[in-house]
Amino acid sequence: MKSGKIILFILAAFSLIFSFLFFLGAGGQTGSAGYIWFAVGLAAVGFILIFFATRMGAASDAAQNVTVNIDLPGEVGMDTIKCTSCGGTLSEKDVKLVAGAPVVTCPFCGTTYQLTEAPKW
Repeated sequence: MKSGKIILFILAAFSLIFSFLFFLGAGGQTGSAGYIWFAVGLAAVGFILIFFATRMGAASDAAQNVTVNIDLPGEVGMDTIKCTSCGGTLSEKDVKLVAGAPVVTCPFCGTTYQLTEAPKW
C-alpha cells in the first residue's frame, strides 16, 4: 500500500507542475484559452490524486490487538495477590498490561491501581 501512495503523490506532483506550466503558457504569444482549461483540468486531476492518496490505507491503520507474552527465566511461582483496599484475593485475569505497566482491577471493590513489586531484602 505504501508504494501505491508514493506513486499517486508523484503523479499528482507532475500533474500540478504541468498544470502550472500550461497556465503560464496560456499567457504567452502563442497561448490560447484552451491552455487555461487544460491547466484547470490537470490541477483538478492533481488534487483528486492527492485526495485518494491520503485516503488510501485508512482502513488498515485501524486499532490492532497486541498480545504480550512474558517469558520468565527459571521456575517462577506466583504468590497470592491481595487487594490493597479490601483484602480480596486477586487472580491473574485481574492483572492487565496498560501502557507497559501492570494494572490490577479488584473484582470485589472495583479499585484500580498499578501493581508494584516490593523489594526482597
